[in-house]
Amino acid sequence: MDAESSRVEKNAVSPVKIDRRSLHGEILTRLRTMIVEGDLAPGARINEVEICTQFGVSRTPLREALRSLASEGLVELVPSRGAVVREFSAKEVRDTIAVIRNMEEFACVTACAQASDAGIGEIRALHDAMEAAYEKGDRRHYYNLNQQIHTHLVDLADNSALSQVHETLQARMKRFRYAGHEGPENWARAIAEHRGMIEALEARDPDRLKAVIGQHLGAAWERVADMFAATQEGTKEKH
Repeated sequence: MDAESSRVEKNAVSPVKIDRRSLHGEILTRLRTMIVEGDLAPGARINEVEICTQFGVSRTPLREALRSLASEGLVELVPSRGAVVREFSAKEVRDTIAVIRNMEEFACVTACAQASDAGIGEIRALHDAMEAAYEKGDRRHYYNLNQQIHTHLVDLADNSALSQVHETLQARMKRFRYAGHEGPENWARAIAEHRGMIEALEARDPDRLKAVIGQHLGAAWERVADMFAATQEGTKEKH
C-alpha cells in the first residue's frame, strides 16, 4: 500500500451503522436532526451515496425515509435532482408559527379544564429535565424536551385532529425553532417563558397559560425573523 492510499484509509470516516430492527425510524430521526441542526442546509441536494455510506445502509430504506420527510414538508423530491432540503420563505414560517400559536392557545384552554393530574405531571417531569439540560448547556437535549412539552400540551386537549395537524406543522418548523435558541439571551428568555407555562398549567389557569404561550410563540417568530434578516443582509454583502 502506498503512502497516499494509507493516508486516505486512515482519514476515512467509518460508517455509523444502524440497528436493522428500527431501521426506518432511525434513518428518519438522523436525517431530520441533520436538517434541524443545519448539517443539511436549505436548498442542498441530499447525496444518497454519501448518506448511505455514512449510515451504513442501502438506498431502499434511505429513500423510504426521504419520502417520509417529504410528507412532513422538510424535503422536496425534485425530478432529475433527487431529494432537496426544502427552503421556506419568511412569510411561510411566520404564517406557520401563527397557526401553531393558535392551536396551542386553543389546546391550553381545554387542557386546563380536563387534563388529568398525571398528564400535567408528565409535562412537569419533561420541564424539569429540560431545566437540567439548560443548566448543563446541552442545547440538543434541551430542544428535544422542549418540543415534547409542546406536543404533550396539545395532546392534553384530547383532540386527535388537532394533535395530528400540530405534529405536522411543528415538524416543519423544527429547524427554525432550533435556530431561534441560539445565543444566551434568546435561550434564557425561552426557558423563562417555559417556566411561566408550567406554572400556569399546574394552576389550571387558562387565561394565564394562553397569554404565556402567545408571548412565547410570538417571541419565537421574532427570533426567527432576526435570523432571516441576518441571512438577507449577508446575501447583500456578498453581492
